[in-house]
Amino acid sequence: MNTSMQHIENHITTGIPLSDKPKLSARNVDVFYGDKQAIHDVTLDIGANEVIALIGPSGCGKSTFLRTLNRMNDTIDICSIKGEILLDDENIYGPDVDTVPLRARVGMVFQKPNPFPKSIYDNVAYGPRIHGLAQSRVELDETVEKSLQRAGLWNEVKDRLHSPGTGLSGGQQQRLCIARTIAVDPEVILMDEPCSALDPIATAKIEELIDDLREKYTIAIVTHSMQQAARVSQRTAYFHLGQLIEVNPTKQVFTTPQHELTEAYITGRFG
Repeated sequence: MNTSMQHIENHITTGIPLSDKPKLSARNVDVFYGDKQAIHDVTLDIGANEVIALIGPSGCGKSTFLRTLNRMNDTIDICSIKGEILLDDENIYGPDVDTVPLRARVGMVFQKPNPFPKSIYDNVAYGPRIHGLAQSRVELDETVEKSLQRAGLWNEVKDRLHSPGTGLSGGQQQRLCIARTIAVDPEVILMDEPCSALDPIATAKIEELIDDLREKYTIAIVTHSMQQAARVSQRTAYFHLGQLIEVNPTKQVFTTPQHELTEAYITGRFG
């Protein structure tokens, strides 16, 4: 092992908060793509109704780690995972866990808005339909309206619900994807750079929305923007070379980071 890697390992944080029962707990998580190790022994707790930001240089493993939290990495044949991810004390990698209801409980919003080639209404109604969450058309209508309202989109689309979702602007499409995610009543929302394809005005709307959603959901967001992490999160986790270097209250990470690698990234010396 080279000296710098040893130096990192000597300072790895555990990422376990001192209080509150966590909603999600990662314990000693390793992720491999074939023989290449992408995540090294990450332990991190995520509290209920908190927004935690995952930051770090490109290729540091933050998106890979995020995808372990709802088993999205299962879709990659060469990917394997060791360790435990607990959702309310249940190991989501247990042999009896069905990924379909799991991904309803732990929803995901991707970097690029990806509405289905369906109407705005059908985009939001899709999840409740396949999961059997609405017993009638009236119930489905209510779920669609409530989800679009929560996503801050209802007033903009209520008169064109049967128009294609792909006809919306980029920022509206991303809010539609958030509405689609929350329509199945998840407990956790994972966001993988949700604003990287958006302009500053659309980004500001998504950030306001994240703040509102925190009242009901636990949110983990990967962002390449330190300013965004500072604005939306209560805690920030810094990743470097597949390792979790530091996790602390966001203000502390950006003003008095504990680790010199975090400080080097925050001050722009690398990354």
